[in-house]
Amino acid sequence: MIKKEKMRRRQANRSKEPAQPRAVDIDSWNPRTSLGKKVKNREITHIDEILDNNLRIMESTIVDVLMPHMQTDLLMIGQSKGKFGGGQRRVFRQTQKKTKEGNKPRFATIAVIGNNDGYVGIGYGKSKETVPAREKAIRNAKLNIIKIVRGNGSWEDNSIEPTSIPYVVEGKCGSVRVRLLPAPRGTGLKVEKECAKILKMAGIQDVWSQRFGKTGTKINLIYALVDALKKMSQVKVTKQVREKIGMIEGSIST
Repeated sequence: MIKKEKMRRRQANRSKEPAQPRAVDIDSWNPRTSLGKKVKNREITHIDEILDNNLRIMESTIVDVLMPHMQTDLLMIGQSKGKFGGGQRRVFRQTQKKTKEGNKPRFATIAVIGNNDGYVGIGYGKSKETVPAREKAIRNAKLNIIKIVRGNGSWEDNSIEPTSIPYVVEGKCGSVRVRLLPAPRGTGLKVEKECAKILKMAGIQDVWSQRFGKTGTKINLIYALVDALKKMSQVKVTKQVREKIGMIEGSIST
């Protein structure tokens, strides 16, 4: 039993860096959805054609084809157990169920993907082993990709360079509320460490933040931040205001 427990701990604390994305062979790809077939036939050549029309992505390969240079990272949502190293943060959140056959552990993780330029996705994965949980999380993150609104709504900065967010926005999940506020250039990401990873992947460089509720629950905190990012694109802004604050949605380069 001691050896099995040691093996489980080694597996849970295995490399925190997810596997690098592999190049997709479009010719060998056999899409199962109508959207995937359009992507393979080059009828859809940009991710905006999908997101702007609120089309649902059901194949992760679609994102691999349209955005091959997405970066991937895992968020620290778990905590190690044991006498040595107890309390240290880790990417896998371990739970276990007691049965007649013994303890059955399960591992959960949250992955974030992004291109550092206006696109980001969050995915949750859970499995009996760490590697399948990581793969599920990365796949779900690709299915949940969203387009981010950026700008410079800070009254302390007259620049129109979209390094921050255009206005104050608040997201909620459970008892946790996250409020994001525009910040001038050079401020940095003044937000919780795991939330900062998401904002950096989205291409946001400067932001203030406030947290309310039971923020120790990392999963709720992360989903509250995602809810705030989604709400930014739901606010209607006039053309004059958009030009004044340098508001842009999605990538700057396109």
